[in-house]
Amino acid sequence: MAEIKIREILMECRDGVMLIHIHRPDRKNALTLSMYTALTAALESAAGDPEVRVAVLTGSGDSFTSGNDIADFLAAPPTGEDSPVFRFLAALRQFEKPLIAAVNGIAVGIGVTLLLHCDLVYVRAGAMLQLPFVNLGLCPEAASSLLLPRLIGYPRAAELLLLGEPFSAEQALDWGLINALGADADATLEQALATARRLARQPAAAVRLTKALLKRSEAEAVRETLALEGRHFKERLRSPEAIAALQAFAGRRRSGA
Repeated sequence: MAEIKIREILMECRDGVMLIHIHRPDRKNALTLSMYTALTAALESAAGDPEVRVAVLTGSGDSFTSGNDIADFLAAPPTGEDSPVFRFLAALRQFEKPLIAAVNGIAVGIGVTLLLHCDLVYVRAGAMLQLPFVNLGLCPEAASSLLLPRLIGYPRAAELLLLGEPFSAEQALDWGLINALGADADATLEQALATARRLARQPAAAVRLTKALLKRSEAEAVRETLALEGRHFKERLRSPEAIAALQAFAGRRRSGA
């Protein structure tokens, strides 16, 4: 078993399963540009390694990820497709092997939207999720404006994206957004790993083909929506209302409010 640390992203491979661990618990696993780059490298490594059949993504401490590190994001906002966050989203979209999420705690922003690209999602009971893009003067990303209403219906998707209020793991399960709940973080991860090990024993080519067929009908629409959302997201980041909202949010984080 090999374990590699790339900044705050841990990779561990065993029995055909690569576990990708977001490890910045002191900041609720808030994602920096370097962490996006490392996550992309991890996915690309898993995709290119014939020994890896399945990838599992999880977090440390009480959070899956609280979304972007706002100070880091404001200091170097994405400007093009080569920006770390957009390269990560592209890697998610293009990942051909099964991708499973074990959501051990809080998931905010991209911590929720990335789940829409996972094949199976397990979440700790009682965990809270949130999509606060509009609250921050931004717009949806990761093709969530397309995928979320398809998964849970337009009325609920509109409520989550327009109002940006937190919702529970239990609600997510009831709406069909996730597969199952785990009693606690350890149980959630073990549930995800058990499923991953089971998938890793399946015929690999058949698994990849089945995933491709499942995603075929929406693949082009996802690609187009990612590009469209990305253009609008970059524009919103430069808007006065987004700058003010993000600076206020960063100030509240620093003060512990």
